[in-house]
Order: sequence, then C-alpha cells, then structure tokens
Amino acid sequence: MSARSRARQVVLQLLYQDDLNPEIPAATVAQFLRKELKRNASLTVFALSLLDGVRAHRKELDVVLDAKAKHWSVKRMAVVDRNILRLGAYEILYAGTPGQVVINEAVELAKQFGDQQSPSFVNGILDRVMRERAQHVPQAVEDGITPGPPDDS
Repeated sequence: MSARSRARQVVLQLLYQDDLNPEIPAATVAQFLRKELKRNASLTVFALSLLDGVRAHRKELDVVLDAKAKHWSVKRMAVVDRNILRLGAYEILYAGTPGQVVINEAVELAKQFGDQQSPSFVNGILDRVMRERAQHVPQAVEDGITPGPPDDS
C-alpha cells in the first residue's frame, strides 16, 4: 500500500467517525493522524487537506452524489460507502487528482471496508462524477481556472 493510500484510509476512518460523532476535537484528530501516519509530516498535511476539504464541501458533495446515485440518496447509503464517495468526489472535483487514480483508490477502500457490492457501487458513481467533470474542464480552462496539482499516488 502506498503512503497516500494509507493516508486516504486514515481519512476514511475519520470521515466515518464524523458521521457517528461530529464533535471530535481538532487536537484529537491531529493526534490520531500523526500516530496512524507514523508522524510523517507531509502525509499528515495531505490527509488533513483531504479531511478538511471533504468537511468544508460536504453539502456540495452530497448534492453531486445524490444526483449521480440512481435510485439512492446519500442518507440511505452505507456509512462506509458514502464516505468513500465523499472523499473520491472531493478529490475529483476540488483537489485535481486524476479521476482514474481516485476511482482506483476508492474501489480499493471499498474492497477493504465495504460490503460485496461496494466496489462496483463506488466505481459507478465516481465514474459519473469524473465524466461530468471532464465535460466541464475545457470551459473552466477557457475561463482561466486550472485544476489542482496532479496526485503522485
């Protein structure tokens, strides 16, 4: 498992915890990240950027996921699946991580933490998010908006 994959795994654990107990103190979160990521400063910064980004854009992400999940609402999804999807959608839409990298990472998380149907469920929804974003990137580039830096997963 790559270092960034491990960071995503830890972020998923924290997002899961957010669903159950959203009032975790920031110091506790930072301590957990440092411990789980073996005090690797750059990985901790990466993980915090993902966690903070998903938290900051959660409502927008849920709207996008609701639109892409046919016959499902985010509220009805398994806690693990919805948080994998939030993390993946955040990386595709806001972090500039290449869509295929995001999908591969999310599917691996779904295999590890989800149920038997989770990998294909996650793959299908994030693929729709990625395709829609790809349709809008050319206009964004024309408008002078560039995607974020590539991910070196």
